Amino acid sequence: MAFNILISDPLSEEGIQPLRAAKDMNVVVETNLTPEQLGSKIGDFDALIVRSQTQVTRDIITKATKLKIIGRAGVGVDNIDLEAATEHGVIVVNAPDGNTNSAAEHTMAMIMSLARNIPQAYYSLKNQKWDRKKYVGVELKNKTLGIVGLGRIGAEVAYRAKGQRMNVVAYDPFLTEEKAEKMGIGYGTLEEVLQAADFITVHTPLLKETKHLINAEAFENMKEGVQIVNCARGGIIDEDALYEAILSKKVAGAGLDVFEEEPVYDHKLLELPEVIATPHLGASTVEAQESVAVDVSYDVVSFLTGGLAKNPVNLPSVPKEIMTRIEPYFNLAEKLGRFLTDLTEEVTEEITIYYSGELSELETAPLTRNTVKGILKRHLGEHVNDVNASFLAEKKGIRINEHKTTTTKGFTNLLTVEARTKSGTRQVSGTLLNGLGPRIVKVDDYIVDVTPEGHIVFIHHKDQPGAIGRVGSLLAEQDINIATMQVGRSNVGGDAIMMLTIDKQLEKEGLEQLQQLADIYDVTGIDL
Repeated sequence: MAFNILISDPLSEEGIQPLRAAKDMNVVVETNLTPEQLGSKIGDFDALIVRSQTQVTRDIITKATKLKIIGRAGVGVDNIDLEAATEHGVIVVNAPDGNTNSAAEHTMAMIMSLARNIPQAYYSLKNQKWDRKKYVGVELKNKTLGIVGLGRIGAEVAYRAKGQRMNVVAYDPFLTEEKAEKMGIGYGTLEEVLQAADFITVHTPLLKETKHLINAEAFENMKEGVQIVNCARGGIIDEDALYEAILSKKVAGAGLDVFEEEPVYDHKLLELPEVIATPHLGASTVEAQESVAVDVSYDVVSFLTGGLAKNPVNLPSVPKEIMTRIEPYFNLAEKLGRFLTDLTEEVTEEITIYYSGELSELETAPLTRNTVKGILKRHLGEHVNDVNASFLAEKKGIRINEHKTTTTKGFTNLLTVEARTKSGTRQVSGTLLNGLGPRIVKVDDYIVDVTPEGHIVFIHHKDQPGAIGRVGSLLAEQDINIATMQVGRSNVGGDAIMMLTIDKQLEKEGLEQLQQLADIYDVTGIDL
């Protein structure tokens, strides 16, 4: 059987060689198609490969009656309607590893350029000045590089920095002592890494939790004369705070490949001689562009010939009769995972999911993927989806187990998620109540009944008169309304928990004030 493959954006000929070399693959390259032209042609093709130019809309996918796979030669899939693709049983693949080397090299180029004032010295020379004293630099040898975010690119930067005989210390929510030791680097909290580093580079996704992660408070914790690089995402560094930190000489230099708003032509940071910048060139190499095309081409060939895709970004179609029974639990599974990761501040080493009752008789792999997605999403963002969640967890060294039992302890179905860290385990259980939807029914050993949505404050406290009243009074002072409250206790006068659903998110200062109340052990804000 022959397959027709349409390439609608420019790709290097070397990048599509795997398609041309494969048997029974008819490759058609037609670029700069209008939406109308693409819509009229797409019905004849089994595969579509794009970069960022082609907009693969719901209308295009609906007309693509033979389409089995869409390949994105790059990382981002914003130009592809993933929901429509999933609904129509079309798998979408991308190339998340293709630009790793390119981005890591660009980061090291920035670090070296900062250390030796290379762009500034070149500009001075272009202006007919020979000023050796002004541009005296520093050596990287024996300096400490702090890496914030140790994913694929962060890890590659670490290896390169060690080659420059730098000391490397890293922070990552999933970095364990064992992994750091194996890589030959140090690890610590974000604060510890910022305090120790002579150079800092950030490699996290841009999420709600990481937006302005490097802010005025973070700069205060850094060494005097630190140098900082961002080749990841604009917005991780607060640009206003960076500007002030450079003016105060707290920061001696900054290398920026990304900005909060792009393209950038007129920015106050670019007026500072301590700043060097490039126009988002981290992935802009001949090799990277070729590599992403090669990766996608191999995935397309593998999938069309009956194999597995290495880098899927959406959920493959599930038989309708199975989907009908398990789909109502998708939201519950993800919410339990998100709840547990907020409750567990340490690095998760192992996840165990218990399926009880009728759930134990079903295909639960999609539910496991949703649960793991919920656990990872807080730190990895929208990059995590149902298909790649288990793969990403494995890459982070997190073990995943499933257990099934017909025993339900009073519920028709019960889904329990357990996370193990170095300090022990935390557990949360949930179910679907007829007519009432998803519920959290147990946290560790405490029985509760909480809807897993909105803003939740989880409080571990001593079971003493007045504890609940003090919490309510403090929230009232902050004009925060309590929508629901659930309490659970081990025994009279012993340990207890309260779970409050509140109308608006409690900020860090408010959580700290609750923590200081009498008989309160710890307080956690959970946003579902």
